[in-house]
Amino acid sequence: MTKARTRWPRQRDAEAPTTSGETVAADRVDVVDLETCLSACAAHSTKLVSSLDRRRIALAEALRTLLVTHAATVPATSGTSPLPLLRRPAKMSSGSALLLGDALMDPLLAVGDKALDCGYEDEMKLALMVADTVLTQRKRSRAGWRLRARVLEAMGAESAAAAAYERHLELTEEDGFGVASKVAGLREGARLQAELVRRLAAGCPEAREFADRSVTDSWAQGLELHARGARDEARPLLIGTLLGQIAADAPVREIQQTLTHYLGLLREEAGVAGGGSAPTAGRATAGPAGSAGIADPAELDELTALTTLYAEQRRVRMRGPVDDPTFGGVRWLTLGEFRNRIAGKSICLIANSKRVGNSSLGAEIDDYDLVVRFNSYRIDPAATGRRTDIHATIHKHGFNWDQHVDTRLVFGGISGDWKYSLRNRLVPGAQTYLGDESLRWPVRDIGRLSREVWPSIPTSGFNMLWLLDFLDVSPRLDLIGFDFYESGAYRLPAAMRLPITSVHEYTSEKAWVMERAQSVTDTRICLR
Repeated sequence: MTKARTRWPRQRDAEAPTTSGETVAADRVDVVDLETCLSACAAHSTKLVSSLDRRRIALAEALRTLLVTHAATVPATSGTSPLPLLRRPAKMSSGSALLLGDALMDPLLAVGDKALDCGYEDEMKLALMVADTVLTQRKRSRAGWRLRARVLEAMGAESAAAAAYERHLELTEEDGFGVASKVAGLREGARLQAELVRRLAAGCPEAREFADRSVTDSWAQGLELHARGARDEARPLLIGTLLGQIAADAPVREIQQTLTHYLGLLREEAGVAGGGSAPTAGRATAGPAGSAGIADPAELDELTALTTLYAEQRRVRMRGPVDDPTFGGVRWLTLGEFRNRIAGKSICLIANSKRVGNSSLGAEIDDYDLVVRFNSYRIDPAATGRRTDIHATIHKHGFNWDQHVDTRLVFGGISGDWKYSLRNRLVPGAQTYLGDESLRWPVRDIGRLSREVWPSIPTSGFNMLWLLDFLDVSPRLDLIGFDFYESGAYRLPAAMRLPITSVHEYTSEKAWVMERAQSVTDTRICLR
C-alpha cells in the first residue's frame, strides 16, 4: 500500500506576510506607489524568461503589455528619462509620484489576474501588490477590491477576503461576478469549520493544554504516538494542533489539510469508507478515543456528524449556500429540444452596441417571435425593446442571470469551469429552460471548428449566431445593431469596464456574417 504523504502544519503569526516581509493587518490596504509596483513587475518579468509553465507564460505576456503601455504613456516633453524599470528607483517626492491613468489601469489589473492564476507564492505576492497599488490611488476601484479579495482568499486569509469582497459589493450596482454568494459561502464555511473544531475540542478537553505549543511539534508527536497505537495519548496532541492553528489565524488551506488528515485517521480507526483502510465485516474496530473499539453506535453517529460538517464547510466555500439545489425546477434543453423550441419562429439577435442604445427600434424588436440578448445586455424599452426570450452568456460572469427569461444558454470552453459557474451563478426561478452540455460550446463541439480552422475564441454572440444558422429552422434571422462595437459598447454600468473582445476576433466573425448576409442596413443584417 502506498504511504500517504505527511503534511506538517507550520507555525504562523496572526498576520500574513506582505511582499516586503512585514505584516499587514487584515482591514487595511498597504500603500504602494505605482513606480515601485512597475519596478517589481519589470523585475518579475526577467524571472519568467524561458518558463515552460503556461500560466507563467501568460503572466509574462501580461507583464510585457503593461511595461510597453507604460513606456508609451511616459510624456515625451517631460524632460525626464523613462522609468528605469529594471532596477529599484530612488525615492521620489510625493509631488513627483506617477499617477495611475486609464491607459495603464486595465493592463495592470490583467497582470494581477494572471499572477493570481499562477498560484505560486511569488506571484501571489505580486498580485497583492498590484491590488494595493490600484487601491492606493483609486480607493473606490471595484476591480481593485475584487482582485484583492481573490488574492486574500487564495492565500487563505478568508476574513480579510470577505471584507474586501463586501467593499466591492458596496461600490457596485450589479453583482455580475457572484460576489454576494462567495461572501455568504466564506462566512458559512467559517461558521461550520468553527463548529467542527468546537465539537472535536469538546470531546477532548485536554487538547487545550497543547494549543499554545508549536503546531509542528505537536502534530509530529501526535502522529508518532498514533502510529504506535497510543491513540489516547495522540488525540490531545492532534486536536491541540488544530486549536493552535486556529489561535494563530493560520491560512484556511493549512487548517483544512490538518482537518482532512485527522478525520481520515478517525475513519481509518473506525474502518469506514474514506479512511485509510477498507471496512471489515464483523470486525471490532478501534474508535477515536483509543484502542477500545467502537461498540457504541453513538460514536459512529458522532463520526458521521463530524464528516458531514467537514464536507458541508468545504462545499459552501466552493459554491456558496444553495437554497434550492433544483434551481426552481429548471428544465434542461438538449440540442434537439432547443431546435424544436425555435423552429418556425422569427428571431432577432440584439447587439450590446451604442448603435442599438441610441436607436428607436424597441417596438420593432418586440415584434419578433424570439428576442436573443447577450451577456450584460441593457434594457431601454424605446431603444432596445422590452422582451428577452433567450439570454446567451459566457459562464465567466453572472450579469443578468437574475433576469427572468424563457431560455438561458450558458457558453464555456472548459466543462469543469462551466459546471462550476452554473452551480455558483444560476438563480433559481430565473429561467424555465437551461441549455445542457450539448449546447455548452457550439462552434467547437457541434461545428468541430478546431483552432486550426478558427483560431480565435468564439464570442457568446458568435456561438449563438453560428448555432442558429447551423440549425436553420427560422424563417427570419436578423442581427440588430451588430456593428462589431465600432460604435462602442452599450451594457449594464457595472460591465462597462469589461474589455471588448479583440479586433482580430471581430474581424473574423464579421467576415463570416457578411458572407451569409441577404441584406444589410445601418441597423440590421438579415441572414434569412
